[in-house]
Amino acid sequence: MTVKIEKLERVFIFNGAKLPDVNPELSVEQVRDIYVNTYPELATAAVEGPTPINGTMQYVFTRAVGAKG
Repeated sequence: MTVKIEKLERVFIFNGAKLPDVNPELSVEQVRDIYVNTYPELATAAVEGPTPINGTMQYVFTRAVGAKG
């Protein structure tokens, strides 16, 4: 019996939008830091996942909930 190891494509989701993986060698936090320029809310976002979905590993960025003050 042989075991086949595949590296699954990472998929990032924020606010319902699929964000491409800019570089599979980067950590999830580094990818989030790159997208902060486009989506400033990601600066305080939490990361949920990875969740295996349809042959990919899905990470969901969720906005921090809280009151400004």
